[in-house]
Amino acid sequence: MSQLVIGLTGGIGSGKTAVSDLFAKKGIDIIDADVVARQVVEPGSEALLKIADKFGEQSILSDGSLNRPFIRQLVFADKSNKQWIDDLLHPLIRAVMNQQIKQAQSPYCILAVPLLVENGMNKMVDRVLVVDVDEHTQLQRASARDGQSKEQVQKIINAQASRKERLHLADDTIDNSATLDELIPQVERLHKQYLSLIKKQ
Repeated sequence: MSQLVIGLTGGIGSGKTAVSDLFAKKGIDIIDADVVARQVVEPGSEALLKIADKFGEQSILSDGSLNRPFIRQLVFADKSNKQWIDDLLHPLIRAVMNQQIKQAQSPYCILAVPLLVENGMNKMVDRVLVVDVDEHTQLQRASARDGQSKEQVQKIINAQASRKERLHLADDTIDNSATLDELIPQVERLHKQYLSLIKKQ
């Protein structure tokens, strides 16, 4: 088990994946909430069957996987739908992530959670690392990457914790407003810092 758990977070389009990929290249185990969230609703899973039971056959695609666009519409249309899905999936996601933290072999591990602050998952980690960019950059990157309109991306930004709220909880920050080349030395510095913290324990 890793001696230190780093919670990696940031708003939509901030570049969390680029940062976690750089840590992974250093041999650090990455536990990704988005990956786990897909695992708990795999075809045939109990959670997926419960979703179909609640929202009808439309919620499952012909290949047996979750109809994400349909669920996204339901969630944005009605907060009670979001609450129901959160109540079903969050305990399952947390349980799998806790299991993966225990299995992590690297000196420290990264728990990458987009909604770390919003879902109170900062309590699961030893330090919070925020990938920080301004809202304009978020809009540009997320709309270019996902093919969503800037209005749709803005709605997601508005539903997430504010930049100020995230930075308030941050122990460490990475400025990702520029290029990938400028990320590398920041990750290198933090990697050394985390290894140093472990030695002091």
